[in-house]
Amino acid sequence: MKELKRKVLEANLALVREGLVFYTWGNASGIDRERGLVVIKPSGVPYDKMTEEDLVVLDMDGRVVEGKLRPSSDTPTHLALYKAFPQIGGIVHTHSTYATAWAQAGRDLPCLGTTHADYFHGPVPCTDNLTQEQLAGDYEWSVGEVIAGRFSGLDPVQTPAVLVRNHGPFTWGADPAEAAYHAKVLEEVAQMAFLTLQLNPSATCDPALEARHFFRKHGPGATYGQKK
Repeated sequence: MKELKRKVLEANLALVREGLVFYTWGNASGIDRERGLVVIKPSGVPYDKMTEEDLVVLDMDGRVVEGKLRPSSDTPTHLALYKAFPQIGGIVHTHSTYATAWAQAGRDLPCLGTTHADYFHGPVPCTDNLTQEQLAGDYEWSVGEVIAGRFSGLDPVQTPAVLVRNHGPFTWGADPAEAAYHAKVLEEVAQMAFLTLQLNPSATCDPALEARHFFRKHGPGATYGQKK
């Protein structure tokens, strides 16, 4: 697990470097699919004091198998998403300013230009409110279920982000580093969209242009970058 711990620690620290988290507002995790184990940030531990030894290893039922500290309070959400989206290998949660503002407004983040379209296929969806029963029950697990439900009919690989209503963003990727990368991109396009709608409240983007840019970078016909 040493390599996965290194990647999870680096993803958590990247959130600080990119200005996406303050104090202890956020977390990153990664999963070893073969072993069915998840590594996640410990709850309430400042980023500047965190080491690989502080990270918590859990099984898919949330039982701690390694680590002396309590795992992030968002752990059940991470586990629910790993179960719902078997394609993903890392998850990040932040309260970054602009993405969280869209979540608090209860609005999907629309695609208004090619920067968004390069990374997210269509709008970044915002979830519904949790029910009173969900709030009173296993709240964090229910957040994951609400996210998974919002993605019914959507591809979580093509849209690797969600806005949890009145809460904030979750992003994911093939590994923890990509999940953190998507968190930064999400914050940037959330700010761009906010500013765009201030200048032109009726701004839109041609769906054909959106698709052209997304599939230029993703899928078997991608032409962006160098051959692998």
